[in-house]
Amino acid sequence: MSFHSSLRLTTLAAGLLLAVAAHAQPVFDQPASVFKGTVVSRGENVVPGSSADVIGRGFVPGQQVSLVRGETVLNAQPLTVDAEGNFKTQLQIPADAVPGTHPVVVRASQPAAATVLNLRVSPQLPLSGQAQFASQSNKLVPGLYQSAYSAASNAVFVTSAVGRPPVTQSQLLKVDPRSLKVVKAITPALVPDAKGGSVYAVYGVGVDDANGNVWVTNTRQDSVAVYRQSDLSLVHQFPVGTVPHARDVVVDAKRGKVFASAAGEDHLSVFDAKTFKALEPITLASGEDDEKFVPMSLVLDEASGKLFTVSIGTPEAAVIDVATGKVDKVIALGNAISASGVAFDAQQNQLYVASQGTDNLLIVDVASGKVVHDVPVGAGALNVAFDPKAGLAYVTNRGAGTVTVVDRSGKVVGNLDGGTFPNHVRADGKGSVFAVNKSRGTDDAKGDRITRIALRQP
Repeated sequence: MSFHSSLRLTTLAAGLLLAVAAHAQPVFDQPASVFKGTVVSRGENVVPGSSADVIGRGFVPGQQVSLVRGETVLNAQPLTVDAEGNFKTQLQIPADAVPGTHPVVVRASQPAAATVLNLRVSPQLPLSGQAQFASQSNKLVPGLYQSAYSAASNAVFVTSAVGRPPVTQSQLLKVDPRSLKVVKAITPALVPDAKGGSVYAVYGVGVDDANGNVWVTNTRQDSVAVYRQSDLSLVHQFPVGTVPHARDVVVDAKRGKVFASAAGEDHLSVFDAKTFKALEPITLASGEDDEKFVPMSLVLDEASGKLFTVSIGTPEAAVIDVATGKVDKVIALGNAISASGVAFDAQQNQLYVASQGTDNLLIVDVASGKVVHDVPVGAGALNVAFDPKAGLAYVTNRGAGTVTVVDRSGKVVGNLDGGTFPNHVRADGKGSVFAVNKSRGTDDAKGDRITRIALRQP
């Protein structure tokens, strides 16, 4: 090749490089001036090998979106944001995915922006140990929420409420603990001046065997109410606004006090069990800077006079002296996101904490405040009850649809079918627990049931 030919080719190549460079997208191109994009994942039981719906809102119409985990782009082709600023896709979860909360970078271009999706992959426990447990189940009414066993009445009191406000369908049930048949049922009274025919819908429930009453929480009305155990007649309805977003209620019959958790706030409301007079509330201070202790479930050890609760807002549990109304200690739980369920083993002085966001059961030594066992149990671990007779904890996993049974050493001894959306479980102190679950609709054969579970005796 001649010198001139070589020069012409070199000049041509240089020109092409200049042309490409002139039209290349700059690394720091125009960013989104105002970006409010948010991304969430949906799925009742997102486990390895399953899929999750990923939904984006508040993006810029026309943006191209990629989902990136580490160095891997998870969607084969970029997603295009629609005219309303939304996108939706289904993401396959690899079979070898490690359970936990995974940061997925949501990367957008045209204009450039980014956010992070915290994608939770739950542990998947196969059903096991069914032969070791005896169970009996019965379909009740829609919207089952909680149950509480009364030794004095030998009855299980069950609450139910359907839908969001205005809630017009709610019942308080008295159930025979052996046959699981409804003995008595009432619908709460209408809320005065409420729109849409709202009733004082019942959610949390606790029994007062000393006074023959059953206490309930009216979560939608920020209140509580008292009914007679014998015939479910109304004894006292507290005014709207008495307990902000009242969730759980427990009765200390020995000391004549009633405690209700104000979910969303940082305190427990306290009442006199006989006069119904409001007493000094118990403030729960978080041990984390600038955070709020938001109480959820309550469990009382009447013998020692200790009340326990957990915070859904922070990874913490609190120990309260019911005689003084003072907080003894706040325990840092560590691996607990959205803690909601709590139970107590008096013999071992250990606390059992179920957390929805980490799909686990923590067993905590109360004296030292140390977590001694961290047990994966399944998607949406919502509530837990401890049976002192067998030394077993029962966890309702709402997303997984299971009731996981764990012994004191942290070993899973059974993973039982809990039906649709297991919601709550309560021990009777005699070796049985009562689990209630919700449904997907009126035709759901596995929904709206109460189930009695007990370890089979040799």
